[in-house]
Amino acid sequence: MKFAIIAIAAVLAAGSATAGGKVTDVDFLKANRCKGLAAGLTGVVDPASLDSFIKAEAGARAPYVIERASDEFARARKEAKGEDRKDRLTAELTGPCQAYLRGGASLARKEASPAS
Repeated sequence: MKFAIIAIAAVLAAGSATAGGKVTDVDFLKANRCKGLAAGLTGVVDPASLDSFIKAEAGARAPYVIERASDEFARARKEAKGEDRKDRLTAELTGPCQAYLRGGASLARKEASPAS
C-alpha cells in the first residue's frame, strides 16, 4: 500500500513539473546571465531584447530567485569585460542564449537537452 501511494505521488510530482511548459528557475537564471553577457559585450546582442522574456517570467518567481538572477546578471556583465574570455562568451551569447531571444521556453529546453 505504501509503495502505491509513493508511486502515485512521484507520478503526480513529475507531471506537474512538466505540465504547461513552464520555464524553470534555472532557465530564468540562464536568461539573466545572457542579458549580463549582452550588456558586457556591446554590439553582439541588444540586452533589451532579452527583457521581454525576463519580465514575462519574473512575476511567478520567488524573491530569492529574483535576487539570484540579479547576481547572475552582474556576474556575467563583469565576466564579459575580460578580453581573454571574449571569444568564448560571444559564442555563448550567439549560441545557447539565442533560445531566450526567440521561441522562449520551449526552444530553451531543446537547447539544454542532450542530443539523442
